[in-house]
Amino acid sequence: MSLLGRSGAARSAAGAVVLTAAALVLAACGSTASGTDAAVSPSASPTAASTTSAAAMTPVTVSDTWVKSADSGMTAMFGMIKNTGSADVTVVSATSDAADMLELHEVVMVDGAMKMQPKKGGFTIPAGGTHELKPGGDHVMFMGLKNPVRAGDPVTVVLTLSDGSTVTVNSVGKDFTGANESYQPTPGMSGSASSGM
Repeated sequence: MSLLGRSGAARSAAGAVVLTAAALVLAACGSTASGTDAAVSPSASPTAASTTSAAAMTPVTVSDTWVKSADSGMTAMFGMIKNTGSADVTVVSATSDAADMLELHEVVMVDGAMKMQPKKGGFTIPAGGTHELKPGGDHVMFMGLKNPVRAGDPVTVVLTLSDGSTVTVNSVGKDFTGANESYQPTPGMSGSASSGM
């Protein structure tokens, strides 16, 4: 084989390796070990090009998500949000077809009792860090469930980041006996005295 033939074969082999590596990286970006998926996508706004850049610079994944099973009223989603980017990222809102309204909540001590309330400013995930959504702590609150959430039911939630990009989270219903904090609505909002969770 000539020298020219060898370098052409080497270039072809190198190109195949690069394409295979790129495919593996892209496949890994769209999955999590827990079976729940989260994907970052740009908003459909006119600033989608800049949002795509921001999302690429600050990738967010959500894993190990679950929604407490409930027949009606309120429930919550828990899991782990990870920011592998080099700048802080803030989750500012959430939506789901499963409920009339979703809020980002924290649990605080009020008059000697643990109470849930909307988290002002949302959930900030530090650069290279994580933010846990857990019973008795920060969580995504579902208000006005449209249908019961049963163990094993799929529940999709869309988180909106401060840059306008979104993260779609495919969660699952799970039976859980905890998370029975009272709800402390903000002034001007309606809400029951207890979450029923």
